[in-house]
Amino acid sequence: MASLADLQARIERLEALDEIRQLAAKYAVALDMRDLDALVNLFVEDVRVPGKRRGRAALRDWYDVEMRRDLIGSAHGVLGHVIDIHDADNATGLVYSRNDLETESVWVIEMLAYLDSYRRREGHWYFVKRIPLFWYESDITDPPVGLQKMRWPGRPRHDGGLHDAFPSWQEFWKAEPGRLESPVRAPAPVGEWLRALRRGAADPRVDPTGRDVADRRNP
Repeated sequence: MASLADLQARIERLEALDEIRQLAAKYAVALDMRDLDALVNLFVEDVRVPGKRRGRAALRDWYDVEMRRDLIGSAHGVLGHVIDIHDADNATGLVYSRNDLETESVWVIEMLAYLDSYRRREGHWYFVKRIPLFWYESDITDPPVGLQKMRWPGRPRHDGGLHDAFPSWQEFWKAEPGRLESPVRAPAPVGEWLRALRRGAADPRVDPTGRDVADRRNP
């Protein structure tokens, strides 16, 4: 029979998982409704912001500019959400997001995954950072088949960074079909699934807007 301490730990883990999932859902709604106060309050108070700034006020200013740039309406669809809880106050996750974006001339479809870091402060979970890993961005009437799937109207085409963050992608395509001779890896420890999937790689440095072709930098 599980001890009272074991049951308490399980309940806390379930509560953490649910609150972190709510962060991703709330982010999508607040972003689409342009409630920038609600949006930035999902992040830690000392959140890092592009331009070597910090804080929720600076983050709100950044979103205020970015959400007016070539964009009218948006609908961010939260898909799969993988969460690794590392300890009582720290967790990481990966969230798929399939988005519809309205511009003045075309309807853009977008697919990306957010590589997230979460932290619990004063009993609640917040985003520390969200790293967007883009797969494609294209006019809905022009599916992004082939290379350079980032095709925002009026900007140079370029590749997104989704697959670059996962060594398994290159490993798969370099291997010969049916010639996987290495033994199957042992399952990842609890709370370490994403780290194992990414082979312990450091967080990628990207342009959070997905626009910068030459120099993708994370703030």
